[in-house]
Amino acid sequence: MVSMTLAIPEDMKKELDEFPEMNWSEVARAAMRKRLEFLKQIKEFTKDSEMTMEDAIELGRKVNKGLARRYRK
Repeated sequence: MVSMTLAIPEDMKKELDEFPEMNWSEVARAAMRKRLEFLKQIKEFTKDSEMTMEDAIELGRKVNKGLARRYRK
């Protein structure tokens, strides 16, 4: 297994230290594993798409504007 070092804010470290029974390395591995699976699913879902990143951003903005209008009422 390879090692990875990550930086966290001091206040977070103090909070983590309040739970010494936790294996924070395993928690981090599990979170990374979960995110990796999500990204793989997204990659598989979009592999045949002809939509560009700019198209996706524009579509996202339109959706956000529509949702904002809906929930402002």
